[in-house]
Parts: sequence; structure tokens; C-alpha cells
Amino acid sequence: MNLQPVVLSGGSGTRLWPLSRGAYPKQFLPLSGPHSLFQSTLLRLAALEQEQPESGVILADAIVVCNETHRFLVAEQFRLLDHSPASIMLEPAGRNTAPALTIAAMKAVQNSADPVLIVMPADHLISDETVFRGVVARGAELASEGAIVTFGIVPTSPETGYGYIKKGEASANSEAFKLQAFVEKPDRSQAQRYLDSGEYLWNSGIFMLRASVWLELIEQHQPDIAAACRAAFAGAEQDGDFFRVDAKSFESGPSDSIDYAVMEKLCAEKSDAGRAIVLPLSAGWSDVGSWSALWEIREADASGNVIEGDVLVHDSTDNLLIAQHRLLATVGVNNLVVVETPDAVLIADKAQAQNVKFIAEQLKQDQRSESQFHRRVHRPWGDYEPIDEGDRYQVKRLTVKPGASLSLQMHHHRAEHWIVVRGTAKITRNDEVLMLSENESAYIPLGATHRLENPGVIPLELIEVQSGSYLGEDDIVRFEDHYNRKSSD
Repeated sequence: MNLQPVVLSGGSGTRLWPLSRGAYPKQFLPLSGPHSLFQSTLLRLAALEQEQPESGVILADAIVVCNETHRFLVAEQFRLLDHSPASIMLEPAGRNTAPALTIAAMKAVQNSADPVLIVMPADHLISDETVFRGVVARGAELASEGAIVTFGIVPTSPETGYGYIKKGEASANSEAFKLQAFVEKPDRSQAQRYLDSGEYLWNSGIFMLRASVWLELIEQHQPDIAAACRAAFAGAEQDGDFFRVDAKSFESGPSDSIDYAVMEKLCAEKSDAGRAIVLPLSAGWSDVGSWSALWEIREADASGNVIEGDVLVHDSTDNLLIAQHRLLATVGVNNLVVVETPDAVLIADKAQAQNVKFIAEQLKQDQRSESQFHRRVHRPWGDYEPIDEGDRYQVKRLTVKPGASLSLQMHHHRAEHWIVVRGTAKITRNDEVLMLSENESAYIPLGATHRLENPGVIPLELIEVQSGSYLGEDDIVRFEDHYNRKSSD
């Protein structure tokens, strides 16, 4: 049985601001352990064939559906793991999970195959992966026979931040239940009643079903989504490592979730109700959807403080304290979230951690860069970080990955001076090619055609001094670009 992982990597970077930003949302952060949540999602199934040989599962490389602006981050996540994707599919605009799954299913059946899909959000944490893989093996068997399987998390508290699934009667498989209903996020008293009844599970957003079954269901229940995705897929182009669906067609379709578009309708329609089942999962799951959730999954000290970075505490309890850039000290505070980054500081009551999204939304409305970017801005060739700026000048620290290069470009309004501090730089300046080592520098006059490359095997680090009448990132005219970028992304 072929099992095709489908990783849905959306996200707006609002709930864990300021660590998470629009251009670098939480799935790319290492919030628990050495790997990012995205990488952990990819690795979670790796041992399935060895641990569950009786299942007959053959695990395929993952299909990832992500926002176009995150494409290089996704590719880098695979590179760091030395893994290869089956496809990185780009959404030109967010249309929620139902259209994302539809184009992924179309990709999965492209070569007359019909694998079982396991559909997973990229930004969840599961601590007991062995238990998870065991439930996946059982779900794969059921899905291969035509069932639509969702995973329901066995609740441990009256959580108000999750949607719920109501179990129906036990199916022929004693570990599975018919899926009776999806329930919206409850208030506290209702959540307690759900917990006490034993009839409800948290909605994990993880599904298993054959690709052909999803395509059949989306055509039946949401023909507008199916039509838009068919047109978008038919007009798609392979752009290097990326599968780029037709933007106009994709954006013409409705935005809807897997739950609303199909699953709730299966619960309501008796003819299909028997196909939809839920498998309980108790494996240390979290969607890491707030700072309080991160505090719960991290190891705390004897006073209940979760500490990361250069932090000193006195007479403080049950806090989440993260310092990235400087010393953070607390005295006599309790139940707070304090997150310090190079360009922003968040202080919040842990009980109101869900409301951090309103700050992120306000930043976006005000068109402030802190809603989208960290001080350190990632690019496909590496990253840059501002150091200083003033009237008509700006200083940055650039890091270029081994073998990478910036585009062949020019600027209308600024000149640049590059000083190498580590590694070797290959610089094209009009018709010249220069090789610079540490402590050497080069001047790029205004209007000169130029390119910066790292021909070495270690990261190239340099200081860039820009001067001129306009220093915005959009003052770039590209002539050649290895990454097929059309703007300053």
C-alpha cells in the first residue's frame, strides 16, 4: 500500500508573534528540540515501514502545499534534512485547506496512481511518535478500503482553543468510531461538559483517505472548488523545484476548509456517514497555537519558569521567558509571557496569550515591517540583518550560503561597499570579476551591473554599506537570477 504524505504549510505568523512573522511563520521555528515543526512533521513517519512491517505500507516522499512567499524556506528545510520532496506546490494566495488538498490529490493521481493520503498540518507537535505511527498504520488500512479517516486527540483538559469531534458508535474496528459531528470551539463550561462526557475528541486536522476519494468528494460537495483547482492544475508550470499552479484560476475558487467543505457534510448525509470515521490519538499532540501552549510543552524549572536565552529571575513563577538578543531579567512576576527579539518585545498575561494575534493584526494594518519580517531577513541565497542606518546610508550584515549567489543586478539610487569578514567572495562588477578574501573590500558604483557569489564551502559573511538617495529593497533591477524571482523577494 502506497502512503503519500501531504503537508499543508500555510500560516500567517500571528499567534506566536514576535518569534513568528508573516514571512517566517511558526512551522519553520525549532520550538521544541533541534528541528523545526516543519522538519519534525516530515521526519515523523520515517520509521513507519520498519516499525509496522505487517501494514505493508510503502512511504512516499512528501507533497508540500505552501504559500508562494515561503517556497525557498520550504526548499531549505528539505535541504537541511538531506531529503527530497515529491513536489513543492505553490499557492498564489491562501484559499484554506480544501483547495490545498485538492491540488495535492491531483498531483498524487497524476501518473495513474491512487495512494492513501495522510494530510498533516506543518506546524503541529507530537511527542510520542511511535504511538502516532501505530495509529497511522491502522488508519492507512481503513483508508485503503475507502474510509475517510480523521484523527481525534484524546482531550486532557477543557480546552477552549480547539474544535471538537463527537464520536458516534464504535465501528467494526474496535479502535475506531463513526464520526458523528464536528463542533466549534466551546466556551469553558461547555468544554468541561465535553470532557466529562467522554464522547468528544479534539480536532487534530489530520486526515487519511485515498486521493481518488477526496477528488470524488470535493466534486460532489464543492464543485466550484473542484473546477477552480482543475483549471489551476491544468495551467500549472514547473518552475525549478516548484510546481506553480495557475494563479488566476486558483484565486477564482472559494476559500474553505476540509472540515466545512466535506467532512461536516459527510456527518449530515446518512448515505456517506458510514465512510467517515475517527481514530482516537493520545500521543502528546499540540498545535502550539499560543504562548501558553508553548509553556505547557517546554521543560520548566523548579519555579515553573520556562527559560530560553540569557535570562535571570528572582521571585518569579510560572513564566515563559525568551531572550534572543540581550539580557532579560524578571523580579516578582508570575504567569507572564516575555519574549525579547532584536526588534520587538512582547509582554503578555499568559491567560490572554491567544490575544497576541490582535497585536500582529494591528502591525499589519499599520503596514509595519515587524508584522512580516524579523530583523534578520531570510533570502534563498542566505540572509541579511540591518546594523545601522541614517540619512542616505544603511549598514547590513550579509551571509551567503556555500555555492549560492545573489542575482545579477543594478541599482538606480544607491552605491554599495562590500567588506569580507569571513570566507571568499566572487564579485562581478560590470566586466570585471574579483576574488576577495577576509579583510578585503570592493566598491559597487551606482548603476553598475554586479553580482555577489560564494564559491567556497563555508558561509560567506560580509558587511555591506549602502549610500544614496533611496535605500529600499525594491531598488533592484534583476538581469539574471538562479531563483527565478520576479521582485525583491
